[in-house]
Amino acid sequence: MTSARLPLVIGHRGAPGYRPEHTLPSYELAIALGADAVEPDIVASRDGILVLRHENEISGTTDVASRAEFASRRTTKTIDEARQTGWFTEDFTWAELSTLRSRERLPKIRQSSASYDLQSPIMRLSELLHVLDRAREESDRPIGLVAEIKHAAYFDSIGLPLDELVAAELTAAGWNSDDGRLTVESFEKTVLDQLRSRGLRSKNVFLLEAAGSPPDLVARFGADADSYASFLTRDGLRMLRRDIEGISVDRRMILPRTDPDSGAVSSVLVDDAHAAGLEIYSWTLRPENRFLDRALRRGSDPSAFGDWQRDFALILATGVDGVFADHVDLAIAARNAASPSFEPRGTVGGSA
Repeated sequence: MTSARLPLVIGHRGAPGYRPEHTLPSYELAIALGADAVEPDIVASRDGILVLRHENEISGTTDVASRAEFASRRTTKTIDEARQTGWFTEDFTWAELSTLRSRERLPKIRQSSASYDLQSPIMRLSELLHVLDRAREESDRPIGLVAEIKHAAYFDSIGLPLDELVAAELTAAGWNSDDGRLTVESFEKTVLDQLRSRGLRSKNVFLLEAAGSPPDLVARFGADADSYASFLTRDGLRMLRRDIEGISVDRRMILPRTDPDSGAVSSVLVDDAHAAGLEIYSWTLRPENRFLDRALRRGSDPSAFGDWQRDFALILATGVDGVFADHVDLAIAARNAASPSFEPRGTVGGSA
């Protein structure tokens, strides 16, 4: 089963192929390049401010390690069963975090983006909501928000309930209007259920890995926690449909297959998700050799672009409902080349 409309192109943390992720220039560029939606990762500060960072450990994406006044904050923690050493958002107030500057997470691969290091501060969720509202007013084009809640069980364990904080912030900002612009996603289904019970009217998407188990279930059940794989069976997908609207998976889990006779491209997982009544999204489309299958690489430089057109086209042709992309313009070009006559979707929620 394939989608009847164009798949959404979602700016993954903005436009990190060109500007450091989760910065104002990154989000503004994604919007300017035509993204249907943008995707921030959401963590919290010590005083409960919702902060946009890929992880709560921030040494890889800010200048915190070079700030002498914060040297004593370096510590080691276990987050979702993984031991990490560095600086964590929950050990800083927002006033302190706001003094930090962002830098490129993959400087060896994205040297051009790294040239913008230290030019932009960390953003709050409230600032991004303002950017999206302003873009809608200026262009009359609604840009969707795909908000990823990170490490919800961990934050809840230290007294920072992200479900409560996120629901309150989105409602206060007018984003709980059921207008189709809002999607919430997480690797932990518990927080999605909690947000719904708080009255948040969003499309809920469950992020699924190829291996392991959801951190919220591990926290509750230990070794007896259901695996991600158990949710990816046909029965598991049908059960998910009771509570959520979609799933989102690593592009390698899509496994496109091409019919030798017709040339049509399909995917078992995409077809199974649609059969269960779920939408399915794929992450992350990236053009650099480092992220492409070996057969699609061009040359030996990991930062050089490979045959991204073929890679993107294969994923899009499976009928996925949306893709996350670091280079929004390239994903849109691939989408348009593959399906020039399809009807655009509009926003994440499907409204005009």
